[in-house]
Amino acid sequence: MSFRLRALVPVVLTLAVPLAAAWPSRAQDYPNHTIRFIVPFGAGGPTDVFTRALAEELRKSLNQGYLLDNRPGAGTIIGTTEAAKAAPDGYTLLMVSATQTTVETLSPSKPYKLMREFVPVAALLNSELVMVVHPSVQVNTLPEFIALAKAKPGTLNYASSGIGSNYHMAAELLKNLAGIDIVHVPYKGSTGARNDIISGQVDMMFDSVPTMAPMIEAGRVKALGTTGRVRSPALPNVPTLAEAGVPGYEATIWLGVMAPFGTPQPIIDRLNVEINKILARPDLAEAWRAEGANPMIMKPGEFGAYVQSEIERWARVIKANNIKTN
Repeated sequence: MSFRLRALVPVVLTLAVPLAAAWPSRAQDYPNHTIRFIVPFGAGGPTDVFTRALAEELRKSLNQGYLLDNRPGAGTIIGTTEAAKAAPDGYTLLMVSATQTTVETLSPSKPYKLMREFVPVAALLNSELVMVVHPSVQVNTLPEFIALAKAKPGTLNYASSGIGSNYHMAAELLKNLAGIDIVHVPYKGSTGARNDIISGQVDMMFDSVPTMAPMIEAGRVKALGTTGRVRSPALPNVPTLAEAGVPGYEATIWLGVMAPFGTPQPIIDRLNVEINKILARPDLAEAWRAEGANPMIMKPGEFGAYVQSEIERWARVIKANNIKTN
């Protein structure tokens, strides 16, 4: 080491000590102004609904206001890119889902990498999807739908909230396992897709159980199956796709919270503790399960490992089915 570098070392160390010591103090003062939640989906969808529920509970426990910033588009890339540009100070949080993990493979040229630009904060929930058809489609069961699709290949269509979305991947998995040819109709968000399945503009859609259950009860769509390992408590009379005729089928959605890389660990830890306290409450867990959502309690490291495993899992599905963004 040169004399000049040796001389600089004590200076660097001296500067580093007060900076490191400042993080616990900053965490103790956190939060002292509004927290922004970037939601890379449109208003009214499950991510938006459950983010609002979480943010409201955090408002009470942290005694601080919040802002929900809906930034839908480009399969979550628009909102996630916006979050990646934010200061790593704990005042901008990103809502992350399985969609972002599929985008890692589908859009390699996007301006960020999920596990490079962000750090895990906490998991939130997972939920089954439900496969629904418009009442005009002359089927009442999954085997009838598969039989119709095989009799008229390339005729039936399905809506999704965009290429690589949870809803798209669920349908592609069905196509692969059932050996059917149905046409993908991607939308810019789940709201448009949902409106068109209800109005009969498209034949079929996978959607979240909490969002679609009221439409099923009202008779505006017909449910053919749910996507979890066991039946959804919110739709106990609807079989899983695995028991209805597609053995081995499973596809669930999940939500969690991440923060820009560099966010101080004490702030990450505090948010994780506060969120997990909320998720552990029996009243909230019972209410969410009644809506088809299951709270997920994880430490930051556990959630990070889960997100990485999801990236790898969907990469295999995408490559096996030759799914592309164009």
